[in-house]
Amino acid sequence: MPPHGQGFGPASPPVSTQAFRAPGNPPPGPMLRRGPRPLSLHLMGSMMRAMAAMQPAQGTTWLTASLPSNAAWPRSRAGREKRAEIASRLAELGASPEAFQAAVFGKLLEQDRALLKGIAAYRRHPHARTLADPPAIWAEGAARILDFGGTGTPVLFVPSLVNRAHVLDLDEGASMLRFLAGQGLRPLLLDWGWPGPAERRFTLTDVVAGRLERAITAMPQPVVLAGYCMGGLLALGAALRRPDRVRALALLATPWDFHAEDPVRARALASLLPGFEPVMETMGALPVDALQVLFAALEPFGVAQKYRAFARLDPDSARARRFVALEDWLNDGIPLPAPVARETLGGWYGRNDTARGEWLLAGLPVRPQSWAGPAFVAIPERDRIVPPASSAPLAAMPGATLHRAASGHIGMVAGEGAERALWRPFLDWVRGL
Repeated sequence: MPPHGQGFGPASPPVSTQAFRAPGNPPPGPMLRRGPRPLSLHLMGSMMRAMAAMQPAQGTTWLTASLPSNAAWPRSRAGREKRAEIASRLAELGASPEAFQAAVFGKLLEQDRALLKGIAAYRRHPHARTLADPPAIWAEGAARILDFGGTGTPVLFVPSLVNRAHVLDLDEGASMLRFLAGQGLRPLLLDWGWPGPAERRFTLTDVVAGRLERAITAMPQPVVLAGYCMGGLLALGAALRRPDRVRALALLATPWDFHAEDPVRARALASLLPGFEPVMETMGALPVDALQVLFAALEPFGVAQKYRAFARLDPDSARARRFVALEDWLNDGIPLPAPVARETLGGWYGRNDTARGEWLLAGLPVRPQSWAGPAFVAIPERDRIVPPASSAPLAAMPGATLHRAASGHIGMVAGEGAERALWRPFLDWVRGL
């Protein structure tokens, strides 16, 4: 397990591919990174998808019955449409069921080749993040606050506990914080760091009423508190506890009603918690690969789709470099302290404690309607990690400004259209306070 601040170095040299290259072709470059994580899960997903697609159209097998409703290729909308298209064309030609199966298999093989090509292209891409961290103005345990400069309104950004904080400072030309600093604000970033022995015993009360509250009170003046994703829930809890130190509150792609769109899937994720208990007891945390499994369960074939698309990109293009920077960030996560994992998976996803008014910090309920100050609620319309319906109740806070961004969960803060989708609307809101 790498310590805080250490990413993934070069992997072991790849096995020779001489036997698989056409004569005269140069050898591929070395593998520079691992991922997507866990790779075996995504490859197994493609295999199960193929097995499901090869089943007869009628009837239900053990495989299709065991997969989520949006996972098996013939049962997804896109899968049904593609299968119907193939069947229609073959019917026009008077083809046999065997020809149908062969056509399906050919399509799957074509897509799997594209997936492997995309993964190899990502793992060999030469791009690397070179941005240096700005100075830290506060530190406690593994956590620190980074100061991006500027003399304007201080805005303290609170990221999730399960990803590196630099998604908000992703790369050259892809940094929300450096953009805001250049526009006259003073962005500050709370980097939670790699959890040490003390942090692995933290509960959400320790995180919010302890570390985050002390970080806020250490600032020389009240701040605009901006939370991204899970960080929005943490920021909300801290703002309700210390309204004297929070001038305004921004919640960016923040979940609230975890059962808003698919309570069955939310409870299914929570049901995985007992299976993780042995490793959490040993490590004191839910490890990164386990977290990646949970994220993959939200959209089983999302990773395969984006890597197939990446295989079609010009590797020297800005879009390809942005993809690599984002994937490097996604695959370099942070373990989640075991007590926090139990509260979030069991309480948030399983029981929906937040929306039911039963999420407690230091014994007090967290209720968005209790926040009386200015608020900015940004909801990405194409968010597949935090469905828009999950965030929607937060817009009912008194004094809330609702901003709907035409983007996805990560694209809103770090995608190619992020400046238009979020950076400038957020800047305008802060200037108008």
